[in-house]
This record gives sequence, C-alpha cells and structure tokens, in this order.
Amino acid sequence: MELTQKQKEHFYEMGYVHVPGVIPREYVDAALNAINHSLGEGIDPARLTTFRAQSYAPELQREPIITDLYNATPVKGLVESMIGEGSVRPIGGGQIALRFPITPGKTPGQPMPHLDGMYTPTNGVPEGRIASFTMLIGVALSDVPGPFCGNLTVWPRTHHLYEQYFREHGPEALLQGMPPIALPEPVHLTAKAGDVMLCHYELAHTAAPNASPHVRYAIYFRASRVNHEQQWKEAMTDIWMEWPGMQSVLQSNRV
Repeated sequence: MELTQKQKEHFYEMGYVHVPGVIPREYVDAALNAINHSLGEGIDPARLTTFRAQSYAPELQREPIITDLYNATPVKGLVESMIGEGSVRPIGGGQIALRFPITPGKTPGQPMPHLDGMYTPTNGVPEGRIASFTMLIGVALSDVPGPFCGNLTVWPRTHHLYEQYFREHGPEALLQGMPPIALPEPVHLTAKAGDVMLCHYELAHTAAPNASPHVRYAIYFRASRVNHEQQWKEAMTDIWMEWPGMQSVLQSNRV
C-alpha cells in the first residue's frame, strides 16, 4: 500500500494525512483484547501520570499483539513509501495511548500543542535532550466520531512554521519550550477503528479532552529514518531531507 499523489500533496501542505481502513479488524480486536485484559488486572493509581505520559499496559508495548499493528499490516508499506523502502529503523514497540472520559458535565477546554521528544518529568525523555524522529503514526483502535472525544488534534501547516523558526533560532531552541509563534486553529481528527493517521514529526499536535462516554483507544508508533540520530538537527531545518517518497510533490511545488 502506498499513498496517492493527492494524499502526499495533503501531507506536504498540512503535515498529516488520514488513511481509512488500513488495519484489518482482527488485528484491532486482538490488541483491544490484550489491553482490556491488562486493565482488568488493575491500574496502580501511583503510576497513572506516567501511564498518561508514556504508555498504558507497558508490559504489552513490545509484544507482537501491538507491534504487528505496524509490522504485519499495510502500515509499514505506507511509511516506507514516504521515508524509503528499507530505510526506516525497525519498529520494536508502540505507545498504548488511552484517553478516559473527563468529569461528567465538565466543559472541555481547547488543548495545548506540543512536539514529541521534549523533556517532562514523567515522559522518560532525558532532560537537556530532544528525542526527535521522522514520522508519528497513529492507529485508531476505537471510533472517534466527533471533536472532544480524545482525538488526535493537529495544528495544520505548523511543520512549515517550525522549520522556518528553527532555521532562524537553531533546533536547540526547542529545549526552551514550544516556539512562541502564532498558530492556526486546531483540527480534531475523527476516525474509525482501523484508520491510520500519519504526521510529520514537526507538526504541532496533542490529544483532545475526552468528553464522550467512551474510552478512546489508540496506538502510536514513532518511525525514524536510518541515521536520524546523526542528522536530527539538519532534519529540523530541512523538513523533507528524510522523505524521498515526497520528492515528486516537492518538485511540483517548486515549479
């Protein structure tokens, strides 16, 4: 499976693309079964903050029941069609990301954006380091029918804005916090179980509050092109250098 030229053009302009129906239902159901079984064993309240920042059911993160959502489905082909066949570091684990409903009757506020790989006391990123990568892959394990349902929320075109900012201020400026620039309105992405969302690393995003009656289930994978650790600074100021599958779109936009 590869993205169409139209999908790639949307990705170039907006920084993300929603691809419906990628994951077969049996893989979705198997992952949900394993996650819900883990939850049924009990959640340590003292670890909830870490689970929210890193992953629920951490004992499952590297198990095939989770990694097969990437490695044994068309997701891998989609990613390689953008970053390059054989050029993506192996995916050995996924983030199990759940969003539970907020307090009943509470009005949800608009979420704040972030870039992954920035240090917080609970997310596991070492202080003073930017743990960047190439592409964020979101796999929906439950339907997300409308806004404020725990949606993956994105700020379109911010990958272009941040590229310019880091060219002017250097990639290490991210260590001081999110770039202080004006942002567009956010988009709450809707999805059905089995859909996949592909996002450029440099796209501002977050999870919306979940005011629905249902738990939102998703898995996030983070793909890096080989040698990314050696060229991460260059990749933040030249946002398509790790994307050979985007060259036709880049050429058409230079005409």
